[in-house]
Amino acid sequence: MSEKIIVTAALTGAIHTPTMSQSLPITPDEIAEEARRASEAGVTVVHVHARDPETGQPSADSNLFGEILSKIKSKCDAVICTTTGGGFGMTVEQRVSVVKAYSPELASLNAGSINFALHPILGKIKEFKHDWEPQYLAMSEDFIFPNTFKTLREFSEFFAAENTKPEFEIYDAGMLNNVAYLIQQGNINKPVYLQFVLGILGGMQATINNLVFLVNSAKEIIGDDFVWSVCAAGKDQFRMCNAALLMGGFARVGLEDNLYLEKGRMAESSGEQVEKIVRIGREHGIEPATPVEAREILKLKGLDKVKY
Repeated sequence: MSEKIIVTAALTGAIHTPTMSQSLPITPDEIAEEARRASEAGVTVVHVHARDPETGQPSADSNLFGEILSKIKSKCDAVICTTTGGGFGMTVEQRVSVVKAYSPELASLNAGSINFALHPILGKIKEFKHDWEPQYLAMSEDFIFPNTFKTLREFSEFFAAENTKPEFEIYDAGMLNNVAYLIQQGNINKPVYLQFVLGILGGMQATINNLVFLVNSAKEIIGDDFVWSVCAAGKDQFRMCNAALLMGGFARVGLEDNLYLEKGRMAESSGEQVEKIVRIGREHGIEPATPVEAREILKLKGLDKVKY
C-alpha cells in the first residue's frame, strides 16, 4: 500500500443531470465552492467540467471554464484536472480547447472509443426539470464516445505543447494497448498516470477481478513506470476505491460518479464523499497526499505555470 494517496473529487461531470440531485453544482460559484469543501475535507485533486449556469447542460464554453478555474484557484491550492471528455456531441476541438486556452497542470485524456450509455436512467425518472435532460440521456443509446488514434495523437501533442500531464482514462483493457502504442511512438513519456474507470455501461464492470486484471495488465504492457487511480460508477464507488487503496492505488470520488454517500442516503456534496474515503484510508494507515506532494508524485509543472 502507498503511504500517501492522491484523492480526487470529480465535482460535477457530464453524466448526471440536475433532476437527479439538487446537490449537483451547476454554476461556476457552486463548482468552486464544492472544490473548497472538498479541499477542506482532504482532497488532493479536483476534476472539473463546465455547465450552462441556467440549464445545467454540460458546456465547452471557454469563458465558463476560465471563470471556474480562476475561482477554484482563489479558494484552494488543490491540483485542478480539467476534462477533455466533455459531454455527448461535443467536437474534439471543443473538448481540448480548455487545455489550449488555460494550460492546466493535469487534464483527462480518454484512451479509446467506447459505447457510453446512460439511456437506462430514463426508465427511473418520470419528470425532468429541463427539456434537454431526457434528450441528452436518450441519445446515448446510439452514441459512440470517439477517441481515435488520430485524436489521441493530436490530444497528446496539445498536452505536450502546454506541459499538461495527461490522466489517461481507461474504460476497458484494450485502452492499455493504446497507451502503450502512444509511448512506443514517442507521443507520450513515462511515467504515465492511469485512471481505471469502471461500471459505465459500455465499459468494464466494477469488480475486484477486473481491477486486479487491469493493474496486472498495465504492468505487463507498460512496465512499472506508472501510477494509477480508480473511479467507479454509482453504488460501486466506495467498494472499488477501498480495493484500490489496499492494492497501492489512488481513489476518485465525487458527484460526477456517484450521487450517494451510502445506501439510501444522497450525498450533499463531493466533500462528504472525500471525508469518507479519507477516513477509510486512515483506517488502513494511509494519509491523503497534499497538493504539494501530489505535484511531486505526478511530476506536475506547478500552479504558477498555468494560464488562469
